[in-house]
Amino acid sequence: MAIRGVLFDFSGTLFRLEPGPAWFRGLTEGESGSPLSPDAEAALIVALTAPAGEAAGLPESLADAWRRRDLDPALHRAVYEAIIIGAGIDEALATPLYRRLIHPDYWRAYPDTERALRGLRSAGVGTAVVSNIVWDVRSALARIDSADLIDEYVLSYLEGAMKPDLKLFALACDRLGIAPAEALMIGDSPEADGAAAELGCRVEIVPPLPTEERPDALSAALRRHGLLDDHV
Repeated sequence: MAIRGVLFDFSGTLFRLEPGPAWFRGLTEGESGSPLSPDAEAALIVALTAPAGEAAGLPESLADAWRRRDLDPALHRAVYEAIIIGAGIDEALATPLYRRLIHPDYWRAYPDTERALRGLRSAGVGTAVVSNIVWDVRSALARIDSADLIDEYVLSYLEGAMKPDLKLFALACDRLGIAPAEALMIGDSPEADGAAAELGCRVEIVPPLPTEERPDALSAALRRHGLLDDHV
């Protein structure tokens, strides 16, 4: 059966949180860079963008909040401020850093995100973002003039479900007017995104590498299914 729609995860798939020194700039007087070592900062980014599993270092009192974090903005903030503090960052910086975590300016698009989306639009293939998230990712896509290239947004905090719950994939297919067997799910988590296969979708898993290290994984995945020309 031909693929008529592509479902994309957001974090680690279309975009990646890459704050760098700018994430800390202006938070404290006279400080312009990260208070963490490069290794500690990298570990923090992994913790802040983990798509599934358990968050290391969280107190037991936040275990349930972690499991439901992408359904409720208040729970999300509590969990991620605790992760930020647990990384060794001053508690006074937790809230302003958290605000930057959910701000589109600190998310970077993968090099082929816009190119892949425009290729699908030209080919007449429907698109949806299916994401565990508590903020409206249209604002990030708008920064690369691509928000209107996505036909449907299925976001956990609006739908009351989190991947790997099949409800989100089913909603995306229904809204695109396609059967699951006509959909390709592209994401970075075998657990969260790979669950779409249980519904009958085809699945491609891409690595959530730094954007400069992953120039064309989306385009390559789409080409494997005949959805993009070789030159795209």
